Amino acid sequence: MLNYNAKVLYHSSIMIGDEIFVDPYKITGEYKAKYIFITHAHYDHYSPEDIDKIVCDDTIFIAPMDVAQEIKKTYKNKMVAVQPNQEFLLDGIRVEAFPSYNVNKQFHKKEYGWVGYKITYKNISYAILGDCDINEDNKKIKCDCLFVPIGGTFTMDGKEGAELTNIIKPKLVIPSHYNAIVGTKQNEKEFISYLDKDINYEIYIK
Repeated sequence: MLNYNAKVLYHSSIMIGDEIFVDPYKITGEYKAKYIFITHAHYDHYSPEDIDKIVCDDTIFIAPMDVAQEIKKTYKNKMVAVQPNQEFLLDGIRVEAFPSYNVNKQFHKKEYGWVGYKITYKNISYAILGDCDINEDNKKIKCDCLFVPIGGTFTMDGKEGAELTNIIKPKLVIPSHYNAIVGTKQNEKEFISYLDKDINYEIYIK
C-alpha cells in the first residue's frame, strides 16, 4: 500500500512529505519548507504571516502571477510564477498548474489566472484543486491523491466534492476547506456518504 505522507494541517493548508507546503495558513508547530505553493491571493491561502513561520533561505516559491508579484516585494527567494496549464520540473518534482475557478460564483473567476497544482513527488501524484467548483478543467485531472474543497459558499459542498472525486477516481481523497471559515463537519459527512465506496479517504480536519 502506498504511503502518501500528505495531510491537511488546517482548512486548506496542506503538507506533502516534510518539505512541500500548499497555502500555509494558521501554522502551528515547527516546520521548514523547501517548497511553498500558493493557489491564489485570498487571505486564507496567501498568508504572509504563516509563510514567515516556515520560510528558509533556500525555500522556493511557486505561485500565480499576481501572488508572485506580492511575494517578490518581501522575499529574495527563488520564485516560479505560474500560469494555468503550465508544466515544469522543479528539482525532479513534476509540477502541473491547472485553472482553478468557480462556475456559478464570482469569488474565483477563471480570468484571474488562479491555479490548482498536480505535484508528482516520490512517484506519487497529488492534485490540490484550489478554490473551485466542478468545471471542465478539473474533471480531466488524474492523480493518486486528491485534495478537494468541500466547505460550500466559495467552493464545492460535500455532495459536489464527492461528485468530482467520483469522476477523477483517485486512489485516496482528502477533503479540505471546511469547519473553519466556511462549512461544518456535516459537509464532511455528506461528502463521505456520496463518495464511491472503492475510493479511500482520510480525514484530518478536526
